[in-house]
Amino acid sequence: MPKKNKQYDVIIVGGGPVGLTMAASLAKFGAGLKIALLDRNPLVVPKDSRSSALAAGVTQIFETLGIWQDMLPTANPIDVMEITDSGNNDISRPSFLKFEGDVAPNRPYAHMVPNTTTIGVLIEAVKGKVDLLASINIKSLDVSQANASLTLDDGVVLQAPLIIGADGARSMIRDMASIAVFGHDYGQMGVVTTIEHEKPHNNTAYEHFRSAGPFASLPLVGNFSSLVWSEKSARAKVLRDMAHDELALKIEEVMGHNLGKVKIVETVQAFPLKLQVAKEFVRPRVALIGDAAHYMHPITGQGMNLGLKDVAVLAEVVIEAKRNGLDIGSLNVLEDYQKQRRPDVAMMALATEGLNRLFSNDIAPIRALRDIGLGVVDRMPFVKKLAIRHAAGVGNVPRLMRGQSI
Repeated sequence: MPKKNKQYDVIIVGGGPVGLTMAASLAKFGAGLKIALLDRNPLVVPKDSRSSALAAGVTQIFETLGIWQDMLPTANPIDVMEITDSGNNDISRPSFLKFEGDVAPNRPYAHMVPNTTTIGVLIEAVKGKVDLLASINIKSLDVSQANASLTLDDGVVLQAPLIIGADGARSMIRDMASIAVFGHDYGQMGVVTTIEHEKPHNNTAYEHFRSAGPFASLPLVGNFSSLVWSEKSARAKVLRDMAHDELALKIEEVMGHNLGKVKIVETVQAFPLKLQVAKEFVRPRVALIGDAAHYMHPITGQGMNLGLKDVAVLAEVVIEAKRNGLDIGSLNVLEDYQKQRRPDVAMMALATEGLNRLFSNDIAPIRALRDIGLGVVDRMPFVKKLAIRHAAGVGNVPRLMRGQSI
């Protein structure tokens, strides 16, 4: 006997922070949209040592959704960002560029929030408002009709005018929609963990540029910091598998001992680093957001922010189209989302590519030139202010990022 079909207005595939924020936004402002969120894994708070620097505009999304207060207890402001440049054998870590100050009164340009907090709060926010379908395997996608259809392994068919792929860099929805990608592998991995340190961080984020890649320590609540260490892939695997006491000594050395003694308090993970951008963000009845659309080097710390900006734009486009009686999965509607997001993604891709190439080497003349450049920028307050406002996601941004209802 055939399984029963299920009809929705929007189906979101991917239960990470970006997919969950998409679901929460449509549920709050979508005026009765019937939404399903699917994930191949159980929809629970994962064991994850990663944290994300959420820009001011992105935290505004969570304020608008009414959930930022639930995230605040584990959110730590970034009041200062210090950038240093050093060779492999340098003893000192002189600061060449410093960003500090709020982008608005009492609003720092970013907060560090553990991914476990973000996911946990979002799951609670969508419960009872969105159909959460966990441990789901998708067999096929069909977009040839007025409704897109997802056929599951158990034979159930889910239908909706719009399928949103938020299922990460190895997106199944992107592949099933035959959307190609471009980019390349950096031959690097990001080693990620949480550390406890002897000295207070004073809400300061440090990014040390080194020949194998950047090394960042980002302030968490208390004397804790999130560590993101980019290294050549072979070396990164050695660091990942190293005894924690030994790795802690390596971290202290690379940090220049500016936070004193270090202790590793979370699992050490390592993730491959690459540039990957979808050639199209939309097809009829399909839209890609987050890492499914663009995956970049963490050198600028903007990966999660880019994905949540996608959410703010796509939610506004879909909800306005629905109110105007338009087909929310039509290419004409979805191309408005793509048109708004393409320039920002392209600029960030160029920035991350250029910065990684410029700083991931130990060639003395290049180091001298880039250090001069950093020093010049550090003495130009207006340029620094523009750069930090853009990174913070304030200004000409979608409504959710301005604290406005859709």
